[in-house]
Amino acid sequence: MHLSELDVAAIWLTLELATLTTALLLCIGTPIAWWLARTRSFLKGPIGAVVALPLVLPPTVLGFYLLVFMGPNGPAGQLTQALGLGTLPFTFTGLVIGSVFYSMPFVVQPLQNAFEAIGDRPLEVAATLRANAWDCFFTIVLPLARPGIITASILGFAHTVGEFGIVLMIGGNIPGRTRTISVQIFNHVEAMEFTQAHWLAGGMVFFSFFVLLALYSSRRLKPGLS
Repeated sequence: MHLSELDVAAIWLTLELATLTTALLLCIGTPIAWWLARTRSFLKGPIGAVVALPLVLPPTVLGFYLLVFMGPNGPAGQLTQALGLGTLPFTFTGLVIGSVFYSMPFVVQPLQNAFEAIGDRPLEVAATLRANAWDCFFTIVLPLARPGIITASILGFAHTVGEFGIVLMIGGNIPGRTRTISVQIFNHVEAMEFTQAHWLAGGMVFFSFFVLLALYSSRRLKPGLS
C-alpha cells in the first residue's frame, strides 16, 4: 500500500474534521430542523433558503465570503483578534466552521423531513398525558425520527470527507493542519504522482460506494436528502 506519511496525516485529519463537523451539525441542525418543521412563521422560507444555499452555491463563493468574514478585517476576525485568539482562516478551527456551513443542508433537510413525517398526533397524545415539551421531544420525537437522524449523520459525514473547494479556500494546504484527502489528491495530480493519487482516489470511491449502499439498502432509510 503506497501511502506516505503525508497521505496518512491527510486521512486522519479528514476523519477528525468529518467527525467533529457531523457532531456539531447534529447539535446545531436539530433545533433548526425542528423549528423549520413546526413553524408557520413567514421566516421559514428565507431561513430554509439560507440553510440550502450550499446546495447551489459554488464552494469557492461560500469559502470566499467566509474567508472575508473570518479574516483580519472581517467582523469575526476582529472579534477573535480582540479576544487574543488570532484569526481563524488557515487553521483547523476555521476549517471546522467552514465545513459546518457547507454541510448544513445535508443534515438539516433529512432531519426536517423526518420531523415533518411524525405529524401532530403523537405529540397531541403525549400532551393529553401531561408530558412537557422536553419529554415529548426526547422520548417521542427523537426515537421516531431515528431514520432521519441516521441519514443526516451519514450524509453530513460523507459530504465533509469529500469537500475540496471550501477546504482549499479557508484552510489552504498546510500539512497536518488543514490538508485533507481531497487536497492531497490534488497535490499528487499536480505533481504528476498518479500512483499515489490512485490509492487515495480509489479509497474515496470505495468510501462513497459504501455510504450510498448504506443509504439505499436500508429499508428504513430513504435515498437522497429525505
